[in-house]
Amino acid sequence: MAEPGRDLDHLYVHGHAQTQGFRPPQGGSSKRRKVDRHGHGQGLKNAAESAFEDSDEERSEHDLSDDELRATGTVIVLEGESAAYPLKLDSLSSYTRGRPHQPKWLLFSVREATEDRPERATVWVADDHRQEFLQLFQDYLDEDTPKGSPKYQDLVANIARIRRAVLADLWTSDGAPPQHGTHWWELWLDAGSEHLATFDGFVTANRLRAATRSLQLRDRVIVWVQASWSQLEILPFTAVPLTEIRRPEFIDTVEDLDVGEQQDYVTDLADRIVPAPADAPAVCHLDTGVLRTHVLLRDSLAEDDHHTVIGVSGTDVHRHGHGTSMAGLALYGDLEPHLVGSHPIVLRHRLESVRMTPGIGEERLDPIDYGSATVQAAALPEIANGRPRVYCLTLSYPPEHTGQPTLWSAAVDALAVGTDSTHDGDQFQLIGEPDPDSARLIVVAAGNVSPYLDDHRLNSETSPIEDPGQAWNALTVGAYTDLADTPQHPQYAGWSPLAEPGELSPHSRTSLLFDQRRWPIKPDICMEGGNVLSNGAGDFNERHSLLSLRSTGNTSDTALTSANATSAATAQASRLATLAMGRYPDYWPETIRGLLTHSAEWTPAMARQVKAKIGKNERHQLLRQYGWGVPTEDTVLNSSRQAVTLISQDQFVPFHGTSRAMRHFRLHSLPWPAEVLEELGSTDVRLRMTLSYFIEPSAARRGWRNRYAYASHGLRFDLQGPLESQTDFIARINREAQDAEDGSAPGKNSSDRWLVGTQARNLGSLHQDEWHGTGAELARCNSVAVFPVGGWWKYNTRAGRSDLPVRYALLLSLQTAEQNVDLYTPIATQLHVPIATTVPAT
Repeated sequence: MAEPGRDLDHLYVHGHAQTQGFRPPQGGSSKRRKVDRHGHGQGLKNAAESAFEDSDEERSEHDLSDDELRATGTVIVLEGESAAYPLKLDSLSSYTRGRPHQPKWLLFSVREATEDRPERATVWVADDHRQEFLQLFQDYLDEDTPKGSPKYQDLVANIARIRRAVLADLWTSDGAPPQHGTHWWELWLDAGSEHLATFDGFVTANRLRAATRSLQLRDRVIVWVQASWSQLEILPFTAVPLTEIRRPEFIDTVEDLDVGEQQDYVTDLADRIVPAPADAPAVCHLDTGVLRTHVLLRDSLAEDDHHTVIGVSGTDVHRHGHGTSMAGLALYGDLEPHLVGSHPIVLRHRLESVRMTPGIGEERLDPIDYGSATVQAAALPEIANGRPRVYCLTLSYPPEHTGQPTLWSAAVDALAVGTDSTHDGDQFQLIGEPDPDSARLIVVAAGNVSPYLDDHRLNSETSPIEDPGQAWNALTVGAYTDLADTPQHPQYAGWSPLAEPGELSPHSRTSLLFDQRRWPIKPDICMEGGNVLSNGAGDFNERHSLLSLRSTGNTSDTALTSANATSAATAQASRLATLAMGRYPDYWPETIRGLLTHSAEWTPAMARQVKAKIGKNERHQLLRQYGWGVPTEDTVLNSSRQAVTLISQDQFVPFHGTSRAMRHFRLHSLPWPAEVLEELGSTDVRLRMTLSYFIEPSAARRGWRNRYAYASHGLRFDLQGPLESQTDFIARINREAQDAEDGSAPGKNSSDRWLVGTQARNLGSLHQDEWHGTGAELARCNSVAVFPVGGWWKYNTRAGRSDLPVRYALLLSLQTAEQNVDLYTPIATQLHVPIATTVPAT
């Protein structure tokens, strides 16, 4: 039901921001071990020399018939002592000064410290630069810095051991690799190596089977090969630029959903539908295909928009019609009210579909990885039609490393930030630097629990969000439910729904098991995903039609089915995003993503729990279950006079390319309704702020800590305090930005007024929080700063990204419960936006 009075456009704010420069920081510190300089330095130098000698001996034992396969460098392992003393990773890559830059030594991957194993870094050292690498340790022994410390002390002190690498050192998946039999392996190669093509020679020389598909993700090329472990053990001693070896990820299963009964009202509804024009925005489904001939879909899904990456047909191959049911939800939402109604349905968006899963009888000769299949799937509709679109990805897979990036989630992040893709046959690559004009909004499912438990909350809390729902740039959707009726059929006597109305759906997963200091809060929002029936004795019915949503089926051109869980929630969220894209065509994908989160509200059941938690850490735990709640079509598309949303889209160059220092931040001076807020006096006002931007990912495991971060960059926001002048505010931002850069705890400015606080809200690439106070206090808070913190763009000079601009969307909304207050008109007047007025009848 539409909220009364919510019929106004959101206000777009342009020209109310200015660039501010940072003052350079003073001093610095590092965390290093205390060691005996001579004994430690000489011991490491001797260990490195022995590693090189061992590697040479190992190479001589292998007869490589192809000269090109002979190694040009050595892979060694550097081990730390404990997690308390991390390795200085930014010193473990070095390049020649000439053009083109040639690597002298490269950091391949990093395995973080555990309780029983120290941190380990695998590093490749070129044969031609061994002596320079060894000179690092000699300089540590012989030379001092101007301050009197040993040269390279930060690097050398925290290294405990050096040895040559074997294949097992490049294994970065959990558990031990299978040592017996033939298996498929996922190999990560250095994309910048001049010896990249030697992989093909290695496959040919050893008569191995390799996948025809490959994926390039920034500076890594991912390939697949079928072999035994013993056949691959020679790889570290060849020229093949292997940086990691992992278990492969395959596309072969999706979540099963039940099939409902056929309905008699489908034909009547089809006669009442008015499809959207051909150039309208579309929801593009990356799923199991769609039955395009269904009478409720055929006029909204053109034949030219019906694609597949497998075989020749884009029709739905899932036995329960998963893709077809998701398409129905994305086009109409829940079909139930439309089926029993009599009004015309005027559609404002269209559908596209790309089948990503194999059907019965389709041969799978090679492993199909999720990442490259998604890259290929995203390219097909873009080639066919230039319309705006939202990608709806409802496939998911159990995570190997809970909450951490994977090949699939990194591909989603790269596609979202606008990295181009090319293809040559089955070879797909993500190439070049991100292009903001090619940014994509990708909406992904959080994944569903299995099996079900009567304690559904605990079940959800201990079921981590599935791959690729951890992607930073994706809008990740969980499920809640308002469906809590009990079926009338006698067979369900004594059964009851697990979840109360407004609670988290029993289907939904959460991110409580993520590393809560580093990985994003997921899901971002929730949508209706249905409920589960239980008899209290361990039996469950997770697919009853009364506790699910109605949608289109694939058993015939008029079939109906029931849909539920996080796939159904994701399809509905994609619909809202596409409607917003059509309503506000100048908004960026980052902005639309932020708008859905910004417009979400907790249900009464969620809000009772959130508001009952006084501590920010407790609220953080609830955010990792609910996200920011449930957006509605009304709140996503419209403002009202008592609830006004301001939206700004901006960009700036945050870093200085040579010094790597933070260069600028942006200061937004807001068109504040100061007089109205002052008049509200002690009346409560809520300010919600959202900062949404896309990062460029770094999927290799060498960089998920400190300066070699997964994200290309980070942004933060802060609000001017009620008692701060703008000058004082700018000075504080300088201090807090440097604290964030150094990893220090954020300040406590008005921390009691923020619902979440800086510790939790600064995760990922979508940051949101609420400030609660009086109108009089908020009247003086009319400046917002957006400032950068470092990522790999800042520290990786090889990438050439440090001078690139970053763009972001900043969303703010003011809301008061006072019905006779107009917050909207004073802001619109300052922005020169005309306001429709109602003239009383005479």
